[in-house]
Amino acid sequence: MSVNAMPVPQPWIRRYWRDRATWTTIADVFAILAALTLPWSTTLPSIFVPCWLGAVAWVTDWRAFARLLQQPICYLPLAFAALAAVGTLWSDAAWGARLWSVGPLLKLLVLPGLFYHFARSKRGMWVFIAFLVSCTLLMVMSWIVLIDPGLSLKPPAERAPGIFVKNYIDQSQEFALCAVALAYPIIRLIQANRLRPAMLLVALSLGFLVNMSFVIVSRTAMVTIPIMIAVFALLHLKWRTSLMISCGLVVLAGLAFAASPLLQQRAAAIVIDYQMYKQQNVPSSVGLRLEYWRKSLQFFAAAPVIGSGTGSTLGLFQKAASGIGDVATAQVIRNPHNQTLAVAVQWGTAGIILLYAMWFVHLRLFRGEGLVAWIGLLVVVQNIFTSLFNSHLFDFHEGWMYVLGVGVAGGMILAERGGTSAERAGS
Repeated sequence: MSVNAMPVPQPWIRRYWRDRATWTTIADVFAILAALTLPWSTTLPSIFVPCWLGAVAWVTDWRAFARLLQQPICYLPLAFAALAAVGTLWSDAAWGARLWSVGPLLKLLVLPGLFYHFARSKRGMWVFIAFLVSCTLLMVMSWIVLIDPGLSLKPPAERAPGIFVKNYIDQSQEFALCAVALAYPIIRLIQANRLRPAMLLVALSLGFLVNMSFVIVSRTAMVTIPIMIAVFALLHLKWRTSLMISCGLVVLAGLAFAASPLLQQRAAAIVIDYQMYKQQNVPSSVGLRLEYWRKSLQFFAAAPVIGSGTGSTLGLFQKAASGIGDVATAQVIRNPHNQTLAVAVQWGTAGIILLYAMWFVHLRLFRGEGLVAWIGLLVVVQNIFTSLFNSHLFDFHEGWMYVLGVGVAGGMILAERGGTSAERAGS
């Protein structure tokens, strides 16, 4: 070989094939795209999340990942999904219904991968910024569609004021999360005397709240927003400041209620719906929830330990239906619109214990100060309280908001507390 011979350069594809930094960047891009498209689509996040999983798996340190799986923040979601899979064995439902009911819990399997990846990636905040930007654009489109409903992408029979895509429940949960999450950076910017960016975030947060006050809002969001604000005040403000802000918010809420026919209509509908259900057996929104909850408690009492099995809910409601025609007691449903009851009917006390244990360890993960801890905590708190009126962990958009929010923020918290060491998880 000649002394002047130069080494043959490696082809770029071989050079980057196992390069950890390259694949970390690729995975970050897919995670950002999943968050960016979540407010608009179900199909695109369903594509980007598996792509993210593939990119992460290609360069994963499996020994470190195995150590991470030993922590409750990881093995409890996995155990919950496993219970749903095992629960198919004692269910009386058709196998199609059993497997369909396992599907909503499979998203929980992504949580350990998110913890692992974002304990090593430096771009976790980009995911949250992408979600905020996407929700801001959706808010703009909501106002545009309110002015010109013909621009909505919904079929004409399904259109509602201010809804460009999806539905008002998903949109309200996204807007509520963004509006309250901005409270932390607003306070910190004001304390640092950076008033211009603080006022910009105030305007953005108010934009979400005004949209929900005068365009369209779910009653679940109306109930949970004050709870999330109260959590922020308790954790991050002095009691005098909390009292002053609380008084101001009460006044603003009163003014908004007095000026908003939408809020008045949504509040009045609660009383009217209840009276129609109790007096006339009419399947109103509130009445149906009460009917579903009453029957679900009966189903749980009949099988309190391990429930009636995965996918059994629809069959149980069909057997319990009474009355003829369009009356509340004759309605059947797969989902009782309460997370605890949806779990209790299928997997009994065992499922309830796993659900609440998972929520608890994820809440515990986000104790402490900082924007990331606040975002993670808020995602868990919102999911817990909205699940009083819906089974949001099983729903696509709200469920992925939980998984992405907890997974990304949790990984960033692990990095803050102990570098990228998986052994620090859940400590």
